[in-house]
Amino acid sequence: MYNHAFRLTGNWSTAEDVVSLTFLESWRLRERVDVEVEGSLRPWLLGIATNVARNVRRAARRHDGALARLPRNDVVPDFTDEVTSRIDDRERLALMRTALAALRKPEREVLALCVWSGLGYAEAAEALGVPVGTVRSRLSRARKKLERLATASAGPPGERREPLPGHGQEEDDRAIAVRSAQERTR
Repeated sequence: MYNHAFRLTGNWSTAEDVVSLTFLESWRLRERVDVEVEGSLRPWLLGIATNVARNVRRAARRHDGALARLPRNDVVPDFTDEVTSRIDDRERLALMRTALAALRKPEREVLALCVWSGLGYAEAAEALGVPVGTVRSRLSRARKKLERLATASAGPPGERREPLPGHGQEEDDRAIAVRSAQERTR
C-alpha cells in the first residue's frame, strides 16, 4: 500500500498521508465491500489509495494556486506595538476596575456623575439628593483614594511606566480626565 502511494505521489511524507487517508476511507466504506464476492481487498484498497492520491494532489494544486495569488513583495507591517498596546490597555483597565471596586458606592456614584457624565457639583447633588458639600467631599475622597491606589499599583519607582507629575512632563488626557469640568476652568 505504502509503495503504491509513494509511486503515485513521489513524496514519502505525502505517501504516508495518502496511506492514512486510504485506511480511514476504507473504514468508512467497509459496508460496501463483500470479501467473499470480491476475493481480495487489495484491488479495492489500491483503488481507494489512487483516488485519495488524486484528491491530495488536487488539494495541493489549489493550495499552491492560492499562495501564488498572494502578493509576494509586500512588506507586512509590524503589529507588535499594537498588540503590546492592547495588552497594556487590558492591564490598565483591570487596574482601573480594581481601583473603582475599592471605592465605596457613594464615592463611585459621585465620580461617575461629576467626572464621566460631566455634571457640576450642584447637578450631581440634585441627582443624588445630597448637599453640594457632600458631593465635593465624596469626590475629593474618591480622587485621593484613586491616586493612592494608582501609586501603589505602579510598583517601585524604578518600574513606573510614566513619570510623576511635575517632572518635566505635560499632563496628558488621563491626568485631566480625573478632574471635573468645573475645576479645569478655575
